[in-house]
Amino acid sequence: MAWFKRKDAGIKTSTKEKKDTPDGLWFKTPKGNIIHTRELKSNAYVCPDDDYHVKIGSKEYFEILFDGNEFQELDENMISGDPLDFVDSKPYTSRIEATINKTGLKDAVRTAVGKLDGQDLVVACMDFGFIGGSMGSVVGEKIARAIDHSLKNNIPFLMISKSGGARMMEAGFSLMQMAKTSAKLALLAEAKIPYISMLTDPTTGGVTASYAMLGDFNIAEPGALIGFAGPRVIRETIGKDLPKGFQSAEFVLEHGFLDFIVDRRQLKSRLSTLLRLLKK
Repeated sequence: MAWFKRKDAGIKTSTKEKKDTPDGLWFKTPKGNIIHTRELKSNAYVCPDDDYHVKIGSKEYFEILFDGNEFQELDENMISGDPLDFVDSKPYTSRIEATINKTGLKDAVRTAVGKLDGQDLVVACMDFGFIGGSMGSVVGEKIARAIDHSLKNNIPFLMISKSGGARMMEAGFSLMQMAKTSAKLALLAEAKIPYISMLTDPTTGGVTASYAMLGDFNIAEPGALIGFAGPRVIRETIGKDLPKGFQSAEFVLEHGFLDFIVDRRQLKSRLSTLLRLLKK
């Protein structure tokens, strides 16, 4: 039974000298396809084998959209307060501080102005990593100020939504952001400045019920989850079974709530073409 035994040591490397593969070198999609993170980044964070769009945040979207990744960030140091002295398992202020330290973000949205294919553009992009991309007072205020920047400088506005909805720790203050941002967008419409709303995975709750669906053009990424309430809540409310995949971008497009779905790899070129057409 010699074939059970290693006659020749072969590998001479001692256990102490062996090195583990660094974390984060490879990415595995839900369908099981594996891709090197370097290739994934060069492919706009889309797996070429199955076109799976990896969930990304403002850092990656800014890299994809702004020429040379050059932009001026707006209101970058704005941080949430605690108007209700909210305490759940721990104080809201403690959770904010912990999330800032963990993510390096100040809140769930970043706003910036730069050039996309040589054209001026204001972009507000949400980050799901910051308390589920929830919409609090800072999110609403930063979006409102970004719209003000568009109005003042006559620059088109792009909103990239990715959110679980309102931030419960701010209760009514959070819900007020729906009205505030919608009112600001009405001013943008009066000034005839283009507003493009891009819905990514997931876009739900109060964000869907306000600025995410108010674009002159509403677009989405493939397979994005788009909805207001969860399937169980809807089913219990209407008392009927729901169609399969009814909250997917493809279903929403089919029923007239989106203008088109865009692959992230073509996002910059499609937006550039759209902005040039709107200027004419």
